[in-house]
Amino acid sequence: MANARNTTLYTGVTADLYARVIEHKEGKYPKSFTARYNVKKIVYYESFNSIEEAIDREKQIKGGSRAGKEKLINSMNPTWRDLFEDIQKW
Repeated sequence: MANARNTTLYTGVTADLYARVIEHKEGKYPKSFTARYNVKKIVYYESFNSIEEAIDREKQIKGGSRAGKEKLINSMNPTWRDLFEDIQKW
């Protein structure tokens, strides 16, 4: 996820992407990183068959560089548009 100016990035894992994005957009947890930095735009996501796979991938992405994260985002979403409407259609 990213803020409006794409200057702050957030990587997380969830079993329910749609519901979790709504929580970020609504600022459900006001003291969270995403609320403090206004991170409300989903710009990239991946799906996995198990939570263990998802957690391993989350750790890999979090451990990578900003340039690596930008490359991932650009591969799926070169304009960095909010993909929320796309996940609503699942």
